[in-house]
Amino acid sequence: MTENRILSDCKKPSGLSAGWLALIIILGVIIADQALKIWVKTSFYLGEDLAVTSWFQLKFIENNGMAFGMELWNKLVLTFGRIVAVCLFIWFLYKIKATTQIRRGFIVCVALITAGAAGNIFDCVFYGVIFNNPMPPEVATIFPPDGGYSTWFEGRVVDMLYFPFFDFYWPEWVPVVGGRYYEFFAYIFNLADSAICVGVALLIFFYSKDATLAFKAISKNPDLTDN
Repeated sequence: MTENRILSDCKKPSGLSAGWLALIIILGVIIADQALKIWVKTSFYLGEDLAVTSWFQLKFIENNGMAFGMELWNKLVLTFGRIVAVCLFIWFLYKIKATTQIRRGFIVCVALITAGAAGNIFDCVFYGVIFNNPMPPEVATIFPPDGGYSTWFEGRVVDMLYFPFFDFYWPEWVPVVGGRYYEFFAYIFNLADSAICVGVALLIFFYSKDATLAFKAISKNPDLTDN
């Protein structure tokens, strides 16, 4: 049984093309991500939080690194690495958009990852120039007359989504961690980080076969593309 027969029920339906679907998702995520970041940046002072529910808060922090505040590489290396990654993802989407056997869900996954990577690029490239960095409790101003807080490509990424589901102190009798404070899921992140994580998770759990077909399509397998 061939791959075409196995995945015959996964052909893309008529309607919105894969290319337009990816473009809409990428632009939608980037616009929503930047709108939220700009609102938080100009409405909250650094460290301020707003309790939406008992388990969800908006808490304004900034970081120089990767998703969830990790810092693994030099800032400029990280920024240019993101730019290269986004260019590669866009090229990848362009190459596979005519592949008939790839399900729409796979296109959605790659578009989410692309949009997430692109969303944080804007912070790194522009925010250091277009925002100032006042001391709390003052909030930042966009396009300040005295200039921004840094230079091009040296901006900090804005994070605000915080889900403190529960916390506790370990009992004293617990080895190693006894008496220490523990908070479940203490990460603070943004919509761009969320898009990357959702896209990667869906790809791993539901679309691994489509990834194989996508790489075959890039190698110009004639059985997988429209004529």
